[in-house]
Amino acid sequence: MEITYDTEADAWYIRICDGEFGENREPLPGVILDVGTRGELLGIEILHASQRCPLGELAHVDITMPLRVAES
Repeated sequence: MEITYDTEADAWYIRICDGEFGENREPLPGVILDVGTRGELLGIEILHASQRCPLGELAHVDITMPLRVAES
């Protein structure tokens, strides 16, 4: 997983996993889902990010994971 913020585009991107790109879906205006050819979620792009969330919030990320991650 990787999270990036493009200051010029004011876009926040969360890459969930690698895979072959299939299509974009836009469930809300300015929120774009990258979906793989097998239907898996590859990433989420949020446009106009600074208007949706204060910039200070964009720079701080907390990730909470279980102690054990079940393997598939």
